[in-house]
Amino acid sequence: MNLERILEEWKTDSRIEMNALDASSVQTTVLHAKYLELHATYKLKLKDAEFKQSILMKNKWLWYHGKLSQDEIDRFGWAYDPFDGLKILKGDMAQFVEADPELQESEAKIEYLKTTIDTLKDILENLKWRHQTIRNTLEWKKFEAGF
Repeated sequence: MNLERILEEWKTDSRIEMNALDASSVQTTVLHAKYLELHATYKLKLKDAEFKQSILMKNKWLWYHGKLSQDEIDRFGWAYDPFDGLKILKGDMAQFVEADPELQESEAKIEYLKTTIDTLKDILENLKWRHQTIRNTLEWKKFEAGF
């Protein structure tokens, strides 16, 4: 499940049926379990992506510093010369690393997972206080009915 689908499902799941407040109240625990499971899953995916990025960073560092063998370079499918014949100063190395497409893709994946986790945290926080919304709705209905 991706962030877009989570948001679409939350649009449906977040609705409180005003004429069936009891069912909406009972549904809260089911929704909490659903989004808690997604939250845990995405936290694990994030940790895995961070581990993979660390390995990629190490391998890219070795590649950019000319410390990989030709066999290793072939295994990764990278060019033999990361600078295409340019002579690079040590101080300019960071610009090449930051512009590396594979590292950018890895960073984008990590940011996506972090955004998904933050969204799931917000959903869980909303569910945590859902009972108050239902209670307030019941109190309002009592007030309207003159009780």
